[in-house]
Amino acid sequence: MTNAPQHSRELTITSAANPRLKALLGLRRRRTREETGQTLVEGYEEIGLALSAGVRPGTVYVCEELFSPAGRAGSQDIGHQDDLLARLRDDRVEVVHLSRSAFEKVSYREGPDGLIAVVDRIGVSLADLRVDGPDHLTLLSQGVEKPGNLGAMLRTADAAGVDAVVAADPVTDWGNPNVVRASKGTVFAVPAASATTAEALEWIRANDIRLVVTTPETDLLHTDVDYTGRVAIAVGSEKHGADRTLLDAATHRVRIPMRGKANSLNVAASAAIVLYEAVRQRDDR
Repeated sequence: MTNAPQHSRELTITSAANPRLKALLGLRRRRTREETGQTLVEGYEEIGLALSAGVRPGTVYVCEELFSPAGRAGSQDIGHQDDLLARLRDDRVEVVHLSRSAFEKVSYREGPDGLIAVVDRIGVSLADLRVDGPDHLTLLSQGVEKPGNLGAMLRTADAAGVDAVVAADPVTDWGNPNVVRASKGTVFAVPAASATTAEALEWIRANDIRLVVTTPETDLLHTDVDYTGRVAIAVGSEKHGADRTLLDAATHRVRIPMRGKANSLNVAASAAIVLYEAVRQRDDR
């Protein structure tokens, strides 16, 4: 480990066996994230969204060899990593330079763009979720296993203007790097909490929120329900859907029409369809 020539107080790591890199790899494990209270955020867009949400990384690891001088990756505008790095320096974030081989060892995505940040744990408690105004909209996911689905639902929630996302009995955590990646950083933009199903239902009741649960066990179409007012839209796990506790607590159970041979949709797709029905109704008022 030596000093980086371009910034004398910034470290450079070239060995993939360096202890700091081993610590980074450890943050891929949920237990380590819970013990340290930290997680990883990789990528220009994701780190930029975190900064915009008021998150201050403890350390950022960079490989300028992977930066795109044009701010593009193929046809995609990815922004200028140098500008983001300057912003991090201005905020006095520790910067550690990595060789390409060292960076590729700790990167968890295909086509890395040379930026990985270590940030504090993501997510808030149910008690910290604000339920303001008459039109609060929550997305509730129960028992969702795949980080990619949780991340995709966060992206949809952000786009739809959802006020909060609650993971009930989650199999993974909000700080899972693949949740952060799949969310494109919107995990920092939407208030997100984890809880048991019982805790989530008590929070819904205490805040006078109507609960709409998606399930094939109903004749009521998702378009035939009023989504104005305080509403929580709930989806169940990939394998089993919503459990009996959630279904019994529902104000309405709704189904999405299926015209093909498959009898179910991807859970993130189901959430998006019903959320945007709520958006349509609210916009039409």
